[in-house]
Amino acid sequence: MSNAPLVLGFDTSGPWLGVLLLSGQDVLSDHHVDMPKGQAEALFPALEDALAKGGAGWGDLDAIGVGIGPGNFTGIRISVAAARGLALSLEIPAIGVSILEAVTYGQDRPVLATRDAPRGQAYVQGFGMDTPLGPDLMAIDEIDTGLMEPGLVCVGTAAKAVAAQIGAPAVPATFAPASAIARIAATRWREDTPPPAPLYLKPADAAPSRDAPPVILDDA
Repeated sequence: MSNAPLVLGFDTSGPWLGVLLLSGQDVLSDHHVDMPKGQAEALFPALEDALAKGGAGWGDLDAIGVGIGPGNFTGIRISVAAARGLALSLEIPAIGVSILEAVTYGQDRPVLATRDAPRGQAYVQGFGMDTPLGPDLMAIDEIDTGLMEPGLVCVGTAAKAVAAQIGAPAVPATFAPASAIARIAATRWREDTPPPAPLYLKPADAAPSRDAPPVILDDA
């Protein structure tokens, strides 16, 4: 193996499974598949396959990069738990990267990162913008049109809708999520960063039961 850090990046924060093995600037293996469900069963086989295709083993890794959301609750928990467990067992750092930062990687201009959310909403965060924004969950039709500034572009899965709202162009992300996550992690793996944690910007869809609690009988 080269002297460059070997980083395994992966993401299941959306309806996909993405894995990339990176050594310096060299992509050793790359896997991305649309997967609305079944990520928990498919993740570790995909990670092992990525290592095998890259001619590496678990012990060769220098760091792990993982997507922390925002996005699908279950998908985020799957990847974050896997990354933390691997980092602990392999004694290497795990670096959490938000999907909003990941979609901006490779852009050299002001970017409004977006991620689609239910009920006409979007997760948004500004990068390199004059006006700080997010990360936040917002109704698309309520996003301030005054955010538009020279050179600003919208990127991400809700880019077209958000761009239409504020009058900015929508452009594709330069890298797939896992690819960007691995590349960002490769720049941070020597930093003292906290363990990855899910980035949740909305409450869980599951609501508490509305049934009345059971009556507790007093035997006295």
